[in-house]
Formats: sequence, structure tokens, C-alpha cells
Amino acid sequence: VQLVESGGGLVQAGGSLRLSCAASGSIFSIGAMGWYRQASGKERELVAAIASAGTTYYADSVKGRFTISRDNAKNTLYLQMNSLKPEDTAMYYCAASPEFGADSPQLYEYEYWGQGTQVTVSS
Repeated sequence: VQLVESGGGLVQAGGSLRLSCAASGSIFSIGAMGWYRQASGKERELVAAIASAGTTYYADSVKGRFTISRDNAKNTLYLQMNSLKPEDTAMYYCAASPEFGADSPQLYEYEYWGQGTQVTVSS
């Protein structure tokens, strides 16, 4: 499985960005998918995840501002980010799991990773 992110960039606080993650290769093995981020000097954290059945999870810090979605026909995962804050600045990574459960995508092990796309929010 190969994952390629796009859509990062520099945006002012309050602005929006949409990240995309194109999956290729053994896509039949992809169940849940998610977006992680890692800010400089901090640990990587799960931002949002979506199960194969569509159940979603959001970190408290992004609830109401970010929306995760997937287009299975296009093998693409999205993260719509609105009302961005400087603390959202980080490298954002797309991840995929072989788990096909219907619930709790935040609990799955993510085995496939993209290279990341940088998001910088200026104040």
C-alpha cells in the first residue's frame, strides 16, 4: 500500500485547507484510515479517523473544525480543515489500517503511512 498526501501549505489563522491522501497498491487490504499530525518537538497524535463502514473519530482539539471523509471509488481520503489555528501547525500524515471493524477506528493499529504534508498556520 502506498499513500501520498497533498494539500498542505501556509494559511492564516481562521483559514481553511483540504488535505488529500491517494492510496494505491494493495488497496483491498485497507480498512480504516486516519490522519495523524506531529508538531515540532511533540509526539505524533491522531487527529481524525474513519472506519471502513464510515464511523468517524475526532480528537477533541479539532472537533467541530475538521471533517474526515473518504471516496472509496477514488481510493482517496480527505481532511477538510476549517477555522485553522496556529496550534494546528504540524506535519500531517495519512495512515491506513487493515482493520475492517465498524467502530472505534481510533483503536486500530495503523500499518501504512504516507510521507506527510506540512501545514503551517500563521497568526
